[in-house]
Amino acid sequence: MNILDDLKMQYRLGGIAMKMIYWNIGCFLVSLLFFYQYSIGEFDFPNWIALSSESLVFVIKPWTFLSYAFFHDGFLHLFFNMIVLNFASYLFLTFFSAKQYLGVYILSAIFAGLIFTLGFNLLHLSGSIVGASAAIMAILMAATTYNPLMDVRLLLVGNVKLWHVTAVIIILDLMQFRLGNSGGHISHLAGAFFGFMYVKLLQNGTDLSKIVSSILDFFTNLFKKPSTPFKKVHKNYKKPIEKSTSKIVVKDKKQQQIDEILDKISQSGYDSLNQEEKEFLFQAGK
Repeated sequence: MNILDDLKMQYRLGGIAMKMIYWNIGCFLVSLLFFYQYSIGEFDFPNWIALSSESLVFVIKPWTFLSYAFFHDGFLHLFFNMIVLNFASYLFLTFFSAKQYLGVYILSAIFAGLIFTLGFNLLHLSGSIVGASAAIMAILMAATTYNPLMDVRLLLVGNVKLWHVTAVIIILDLMQFRLGNSGGHISHLAGAFFGFMYVKLLQNGTDLSKIVSSILDFFTNLFKKPSTPFKKVHKNYKKPIEKSTSKIVVKDKKQQQIDEILDKISQSGYDSLNQEEKEFLFQAGK
């Protein structure tokens, strides 16, 4: 199994959080090819990807309220965001489902984008933003709101309460508000507020993520091929009992081996598999 096959397998088995990280990395690689100005060493994102505060721009390009949340203005921007996203995703998915995760990511990005454009217009400022930080803050804040006293272990620090981590990040955003990237900090705080409100509404019986789930299900069913009704046909087959039993045994052994490998992944992660197990799982998934 080569590296590409290994990455494909990780994407298929990694869950929604791994897919989200892959999507962000993929968009960054695309932006390096098309939007990076090597002569000046900076990204120049077009206004049909980055979210602009200019009303004449975002009104005719409403998809930018979501597209901006998958692109990053530099490797370090991407790197640190993906570290926090991986950390926040693990905590969020401890309490919530994959559909709720995707719903919070998308809705918080849109909400933070709206607050950014509104804030900049009220302050008579002009600018644009890219980055997944607002959606990441929403996921982290949602997990924190649900279980603020959860113990988390940090490198070089040790065990701390989850709310301590989130509070430090929010305080740093507030401290840097006047120092630069005010649009980014506005969106970060808006994302955190959305995560807080999402959990509070959920506890009162309103799950906002169902908005996204319903839309995705609608388009999935729209493009899904209708199943052809089948007729029940009765046929008499004359096959040796021994051969039929043999096939069932082989299938059971193969399925048992797949189940054992999947159990190993759930307990120790995909990287704990040896090369033979990875190759077997890859062939079984074809």
